[in-house]
Amino acid sequence: MAEPTLADLQESIDQLAAYQERLHKDVVSMGQKLRLSQKKIDAAVAEHTELQRISKILDQLKAQRDLYQGQGS
Repeated sequence: MAEPTLADLQESIDQLAAYQERLHKDVVSMGQKLRLSQKKIDAAVAEHTELQRISKILDQLKAQRDLYQGQGS
């Protein structure tokens, strides 16, 4: 399997970040529809498994992108 290019990494980061934002908005919206307090909504967002997983993957992709940029690739 070929190494991803810098453009491939950036595209993946952009798409995953957009998905993360949509999911975050959905979780907040659902909490508001359920009339939860802001504190409970914030806790739901912080504890949301998929959002946590996406954050970790984004961190890994960004680190890999930064490494490639540092190498001049």
